[in-house]
Amino acid sequence: MIKKTIQLDIENLNNDFKDKSPQQVLEWALEKFHPKIALASSFGAEDIVLIDMIKKINPDARIFTLETGRLHKETYDLMDKVKVRFGDLEVYYPDTDELEDMVRKHGVNLFYNSVEERKLCCRVRKVESLNRALSNLDAWITGLRQDQAASRTDTPKVEVDSTHHGIIKINPIIDKTSEDIWKYIQANNLPYNALHDSGFPSIGCAPCTRAIKPEEDARAGRWWWEPRDQSECGLHVKS
Repeated sequence: MIKKTIQLDIENLNNDFKDKSPQQVLEWALEKFHPKIALASSFGAEDIVLIDMIKKINPDARIFTLETGRLHKETYDLMDKVKVRFGDLEVYYPDTDELEDMVRKHGVNLFYNSVEERKLCCRVRKVESLNRALSNLDAWITGLRQDQAASRTDTPKVEVDSTHHGIIKINPIIDKTSEDIWKYIQANNLPYNALHDSGFPSIGCAPCTRAIKPEEDARAGRWWWEPRDQSECGLHVKS
């Protein structure tokens, strides 16, 4: 059910934003929704770019992350650098009771057992935390790009997130390429996850992410033991 307080002409907005820069989209979003808007960051290259853009527009803009407890050391190192450069982050952890129950019943590395158990782990460690993070927001910002996965090719810059009670989901860099992202990082001397230099274009939890081969697509290193059509964690789903 769409929140009654949000009344936007999504189609016209996307037409208006078609040729607008990410900064222009973010300026609109932050002016309209702050402080009930936040960037969801997993500290990939895209998120670092967005953090820099957002903080230049509004230093008080909110950034949150989902701390699953299974991230790479390099990701934790980057989190510390981001905190020093850009300020405090909002950190969401899995529910302790749910996590303990899952591990007790299925083991620590249950994600290797089946697609169903992997999705259970993603739900407990990530999806439920995201739900809590979004529960009091009117809009959220993501680092999605259309060329990251086939499931994202038709994603617009602004959409209604029916999965999360009709809040607005804003994807400012959806039409940007990996080359665009790295040009911005280099031009602005931004810190980034060291794993990107070791063949990791997409970075999630440590047990579920590997480096990719040159001929593989960008998300081939995520849950690589599963069928490719299963390679989403549930954070970005269409309902």
